[in-house]
Amino acid sequence: MSGAGRWAGLSREVPIDPDHAALLFIDVQNYNARPDGGEYAGMDVAERDARYGFYFRTMQQTALPAMQRLQAACRRARIEVMYTVIESLTQDGRDMSLDYKISGLYVPKGSWDAQVLDAIAPAGDEIVLPKTSSSVFMSTNVDYVLRNLGVRSLILAGCLTDQCVDSAVRDACDLGYLVTVPTDACATLTQERHDWALRNNRGYCRQVTTAALVAEIEGAERG
Repeated sequence: MSGAGRWAGLSREVPIDPDHAALLFIDVQNYNARPDGGEYAGMDVAERDARYGFYFRTMQQTALPAMQRLQAACRRARIEVMYTVIESLTQDGRDMSLDYKISGLYVPKGSWDAQVLDAIAPAGDEIVLPKTSSSVFMSTNVDYVLRNLGVRSLILAGCLTDQCVDSAVRDACDLGYLVTVPTDACATLTQERHDWALRNNRGYCRQVTTAALVAEIEGAERG
């Protein structure tokens, strides 16, 4: 058989394989996911609420509770839980990408801003990777680590849906991972941006709700 017919049986709509899976939270940290984080330092409260109110409401009411459910389900199923955070390898940020320097995304090494939110804080020796680019695959060894862990099914959640999550989805797909995005465990600045991002990367990943994904993981665990 030659041509497209050879690959006709392949699909992105493949359930998670718990023995070869990982959950990666993207940039859910003090710097950009708390109203008092460094990204909003010095900003007037009214201005912050006007510009980012939707984002923080979505995080608190929808995305973070969904992330907590996913984290708990993955831990119960012994699925690797990992995190990436915006954080320089240096105190002055000289190692940051040009894009991050232009954007002013400066989070010093070891700072409070670089810590994962308490709501989904890492436990035990769960892996946290500092990054200085939109895609975690560009400025970290995450691909090397995932392959060492035997990961094939990769769950991506976090923020922002249309920036760092979207970049990771596309790179992970090109690197050969089966990517699943729990759509309500991601957040960005507006509903329109969130919806457009999901429409744009639908061709790269499987998209499901957190409830459906947790049920899938629990079903596989029982099986």
